[in-house]
Amino acid sequence: MDRRSFLAKSAAATTVATALHSHAYAAGTSKTRRVALIGCGWYGKCDLLQLLNVEPVEVVSLCDVDSKLLNECADLVQSRQRSKQRPRTYADYRQLLAEQDLDIVLIATPDHWHALPMIAAVQAGADVYVQKPTGVDTLESKAMLDAARSTGRVVQVGTQRRSTPHLIEAKQRVVDEGLLGDIAFAEICCYYHMRANKNPPTIQPPPNLDFEAWTGPAPMRPYNELIHPRSWRLFMEYCNGIVGDMCVHMLDTVRWQLGLGWPKSVHSTGGILVQTESIANTTDTQTATFDFEDLDVVWTHRSWGDAPDPRYPWAAILYGEKGTLKLSVNRYDFEPRGGGKKLSGEPLLEFDKYPTDVTDKKDWKMELHVASAIRGHMRDFLNAVDARSKPIADIEQGHISSASCFMANLSLELGRSLEFDPATHTIVGDEDATAKLKRPYRSPYQHPADKLPA
Repeated sequence: MDRRSFLAKSAAATTVATALHSHAYAAGTSKTRRVALIGCGWYGKCDLLQLLNVEPVEVVSLCDVDSKLLNECADLVQSRQRSKQRPRTYADYRQLLAEQDLDIVLIATPDHWHALPMIAAVQAGADVYVQKPTGVDTLESKAMLDAARSTGRVVQVGTQRRSTPHLIEAKQRVVDEGLLGDIAFAEICCYYHMRANKNPPTIQPPPNLDFEAWTGPAPMRPYNELIHPRSWRLFMEYCNGIVGDMCVHMLDTVRWQLGLGWPKSVHSTGGILVQTESIANTTDTQTATFDFEDLDVVWTHRSWGDAPDPRYPWAAILYGEKGTLKLSVNRYDFEPRGGGKKLSGEPLLEFDKYPTDVTDKKDWKMELHVASAIRGHMRDFLNAVDARSKPIADIEQGHISSASCFMANLSLELGRSLEFDPATHTIVGDEDATAKLKRPYRSPYQHPADKLPA
């Protein structure tokens, strides 16, 4: 990588991104977009409410296998959208898509249910906003990319750090201006205590939850109170642990800031080293090195102990010969070496324009510091839909960041470094690792990598 040449290209790209983010969507037609949401839990509502904030779309359909979440979301949407119409409700996304009347589909299911609805939605003619990570395994993620390209649909992945106003500012003011100088190392991390220490008993699923459908293609495991809602992230059957949940955001941030593609190789170590009494089977301690040949990006997470820098417990840190840039959802700070002007920035809060942010924080746990980022991501998505172009977090970018994280977990499982070939989607010289790029699906579900192209 020629860092000085990538800086020039990066600056040009940022100018385009800034133009896309600088204005709210203005429809060139009187047609109101028809929208559906699949997955009506926490972040499904966060995404949908911000879409309603940036454009008066008509939410016509909702889907969830939890009838309580589904009906709560339908009531909420009815109160918010201009038509005051209550959306149609479905327990099966296939029935929702069979209506064939949707322009946009948002997908905010648990990770193991990202791929199948996304692929079905683009095949049904909709453009899609899908939460990160893209699926749960590398070939599932690749199938999502292939489906988007074969159908010509626009797909935005919910890696909204690329649309976070203060991080766009950091890129423009620091990275694109060359204030860091040569960069050969980046650190990414998460020290949140986000892994449960509980070991609850097996119980029957609540009557409002169809647990068979919720499990879907994932392995069936006994139900306990941590599985639903939200705490499914504690179980590898449904996700890729803290690496798949939190590393994907910060790895994607570094890749976007520095214009990086695929890592040459990935190596990871760690395990369940401290919180051994928990029922959770995700790692509580893990380090992963993503080798971009002449630049290493090193991830660390601990769900116990203290963060080295209390102001940056979840962060990306770019180390340059001329200074250091720290990036998080809460702020950024640039400190030049040997003195000079320090730069910093904080999240864009827009309570005057969007007063519902405050009530949504109370009612739906909307993250106030992230609200403007979701709005920016939605505006970028809508602009790409109109232009039939790639959004800033296009499915290919989401695939690269997600699959890199999946391979970190695979490296940990196998105890060796993995060299990935993006052209063939294989692990170089490692048939056993290549075979593990695709998880088994529970019958009768069929892995999308096994299906013939539509």
